[in-house]
Amino acid sequence: MKMSFLKKTNIPQILFLILVLGSCGKDKNTTNKEEVTIEDTLPKMKPLGPEKRLTQAYINSVTGRINHFYNKNWPNNSMNGGFLVARNGQIIFERYNGYANKNEGTTITASTPLHIASVSKVLTATAVLKLVNAGKLDLDQKVNTILKTFPYPDCTIRMLLSHRSGMRNYAYFTDRDKSVWDRHNQLTNKDILNILATKDIGLESKTGTRFSYCNTNYAMLALIIEKITGLTYKEAMTQMVFKPLGMSNTFVLDNEKDRKTIVPSYKGNGVEIGFDYLDCVYGDKNIYSTPRDLLKFDRARNAPDFLKPQLLKQVYTGYSNERKGTKNYGLGIRMINWDSGQNYYFHNGWWHGNTSSYIPLQKENVTIIALSNKMTRNTYAVRKLAPIFGDYPFNFKDEE
Repeated sequence: MKMSFLKKTNIPQILFLILVLGSCGKDKNTTNKEEVTIEDTLPKMKPLGPEKRLTQAYINSVTGRINHFYNKNWPNNSMNGGFLVARNGQIIFERYNGYANKNEGTTITASTPLHIASVSKVLTATAVLKLVNAGKLDLDQKVNTILKTFPYPDCTIRMLLSHRSGMRNYAYFTDRDKSVWDRHNQLTNKDILNILATKDIGLESKTGTRFSYCNTNYAMLALIIEKITGLTYKEAMTQMVFKPLGMSNTFVLDNEKDRKTIVPSYKGNGVEIGFDYLDCVYGDKNIYSTPRDLLKFDRARNAPDFLKPQLLKQVYTGYSNERKGTKNYGLGIRMINWDSGQNYYFHNGWWHGNTSSYIPLQKENVTIIALSNKMTRNTYAVRKLAPIFGDYPFNFKDEE
């Protein structure tokens, strides 16, 4: 039986088939190995493990004061956004109200992604720091070793993170002169780099000499993330931060895909604010998230293996010491450093009608987050909650 089968079959064909199948298997395995290697070399955030549960007595002791603040700051549920206070990752107080989209009649809930404006900088900085931590970047590496056309030779990664590059804000140098940029066209991060490289924009101040908060720094950091990871900023942030932490309602705006579905923002009088030519730039802004997702992010920044201790210390060091004062800026985080030794860390944001405030009270393991898509400065008032949890010597009487 076997002999008759072999006689009828073309033996060279069988050998050829075996070789083809074998080589396909090898190619498949090789491809898989390559994918795994690439995936494994990408540093990722890790969730913080279980934290100590709060007692009901403790929760009861603070919720009254938080509720009083909420009702005073946003009377009649006028916040138009989301507000959350948590300790040890456990939510103590939470409120959501107002329109997500007035025309559609949709309301803001715990799962409604809102534009977090400049709080995006904290997330961009976190991705950069993870790359530094993994040895893929150096804090004092010159930017022009990564972005080859970047025209300021003395500027480093650390200077971008701490706003000491001396660069001008892209919103200003693209605003008036058509020979620099035609505002009928959407501006991108790569456009900004190209303008800096070819239009002789010049610096606002000598690189490394003083602090000047500037969105251009974080637009460049987003390009650096892309260059180092080989991914788009959107995909890098998803793979390194959002997905590992289960931030399922967080994303970087994709103008073409998301523009019709995102939550719009409003002026204080309720008039919707449209998009403009700056709305495609990311890194400094353009992350949409929720208070609950940002709580996951905050707790992960408190995980023991977030960063090596020496690097972590540099994140919370103030770099703008040329003027004596309490206000300072670290690596992607604002701070107030009092003479008493007490330190308060935070980051606020504003873009169109969106306002945001992120406050990690590190000593107390407290997280305070407020997001709104209707223009108001009341979002920033959440810092008044800090003295409930620790010795933060604010003088709020001056603000009444």
